[in-house]
Amino acid sequence: MSLFETLGLRPEILEAIQHLGFTQPTPIQEQAIPVLLSGTRDFVGLAQTGTGKTAAFGLPAVHLADEKRREVQVLILSPTRELCLQITEDLKNYSRFVKGFSVTAVYGGSSIQTQIRELKGGPQVVAATPGRLIDLIDRKAIDLRTVKYVVLDEADEMLNMGFRDDLDYILQNTTAREATWLFSATMPAGVRQIASNYMQNPHEISVGQRNAGAANIEHIYHVVQASSKFEALKRLVDFNPGMYGIIFTRTKAEAQDITEKLIREGYDIEALHGDLSQQQRDKVMGRFREKSLQLLIATDVAARGIDVTGITHVINYALPDDPEVYTHRSGRTARAGRSGICVSLVTNREQNRLKQIEKMIKSPMKREDVPNGRDITERQFMHFLDKILQAEADHKEYERFAQVMADKFAEVSKEELIKKIASLEFERFLRYYKNAPDLNAGAGKVRERGEGAERGAERENPGFGGGNYTKLFINLGIKDGFYKASFLQFLLDNSGLRKADLGRVDIGETRSYVEVEQGLDKNILETFDGAHFHGRRIRIEYTAGKEGFSRGPREQRPSNRQVSTVPQHSHEYKRRDRNKGRY
Repeated sequence: MSLFETLGLRPEILEAIQHLGFTQPTPIQEQAIPVLLSGTRDFVGLAQTGTGKTAAFGLPAVHLADEKRREVQVLILSPTRELCLQITEDLKNYSRFVKGFSVTAVYGGSSIQTQIRELKGGPQVVAATPGRLIDLIDRKAIDLRTVKYVVLDEADEMLNMGFRDDLDYILQNTTAREATWLFSATMPAGVRQIASNYMQNPHEISVGQRNAGAANIEHIYHVVQASSKFEALKRLVDFNPGMYGIIFTRTKAEAQDITEKLIREGYDIEALHGDLSQQQRDKVMGRFREKSLQLLIATDVAARGIDVTGITHVINYALPDDPEVYTHRSGRTARAGRSGICVSLVTNREQNRLKQIEKMIKSPMKREDVPNGRDITERQFMHFLDKILQAEADHKEYERFAQVMADKFAEVSKEELIKKIASLEFERFLRYYKNAPDLNAGAGKVRERGEGAERGAERENPGFGGGNYTKLFINLGIKDGFYKASFLQFLLDNSGLRKADLGRVDIGETRSYVEVEQGLDKNILETFDGAHFHGRRIRIEYTAGKEGFSRGPREQRPSNRQVSTVPQHSHEYKRRDRNKGRY
């Protein structure tokens, strides 16, 4: 006998549970369901996301609703469209064998007329986002006087998103409710106040420590210079080739900027932020759920309510201002009993904030070095070999080529063949990380034995590619509308070079310096020297030594020379007209 059968649920619901393959209830389900089935007790459930909270309130909601009455009896409020749709889908699964049962989702970003028509059909349960529900109340499209049970899911998230007044308005209009069920990952003062204002002696349970992060999440941080964060982020992704994760930024502009840079370098990533239309957001989330995207980069507001299973990593590109937000971010991984990793990139000044987070999650955070080039290439190489071993080839399709392949490789040993295959896959990768610089900032770096000499060598070469470099001076800079990433893209787009061909790029107000692999500096000279950029003649000069990257030669220019301002997006730069020598 399944433990679910001991909780008192209706036979039709138990049949659906069996059909879904559920066997044992999670702790939150085991403790909450018997209380909620009474239908008369206010309830507060504290548990992290991914612990089965939807079934904890969804199964009792289906059990208590009377499918013979074509009116809204259960109202479920959630912070986002994604969570609202997920709840609706789950309740449809729980009620699949309950004839006449119906659940409707109402949310912003979709046709309100379609939702009004669905409400006229008389669903027993409505899952809603607060804003759209109030629109429907104002239009008299929904009658809350029939609602007996109100569920506040992710209550802390709704308060963080500014729905406090909306929640007050909705709860004040559900005058006939018999019970209010509140579920939250944390219990800040605002959530506690809602419980105090709208609940009477609620039954409260807490699964795990209050405001604590999941026990199976490993918390790691890397200390880097602010200017090295982007490069450090790329190394973390490259060091974990099987990563399926979310990267959190502080602003939507930062999210979009990082996404554009990573896409240009071949990473499978999309941004999720407030400037996206609902259609764009749905498309991005669809690709991420299907795992056609390896990474999703998001702001806190845009990511709220996302529930995707299998996320291995959460990366904090920027630490949140509120330590409680860290708990929400890290909770995107390690769901349903799985393990996960939460990684933070911090500067020296931000290290004190980690103590607040440790206190909040009641778990230590481990400092680690940003992976070096050798470690990354070794990890990627082993991943590549594993992919070869795990590949399933349709031998019938290749039978006709068997003799051709045997003849082609007759004089090539197995070891030599493996090296050739690997070189095709890794040539550019190895060049990129050869002599990669040490990105770890400040004293107290974490070192393993035997790494000192190698790390020292890394610091001596400031370039990010491999090989020997020629250093060039270019009389373009920030005042010409460039920033580092756009300047680099400008060079690559017009010269035909690859990023692996360049070393360090240092951009100043009116002049910049770039390292170019020896032998390829001619590409830069032939492309740019003497050409014009917005009426200004481009000048290229060789500079000797590393001192050029600290200050460089002082540019002598007439005082009446005007500096043009150009858009800061590389695709908006005009290509060179070879006949006129202009851009």
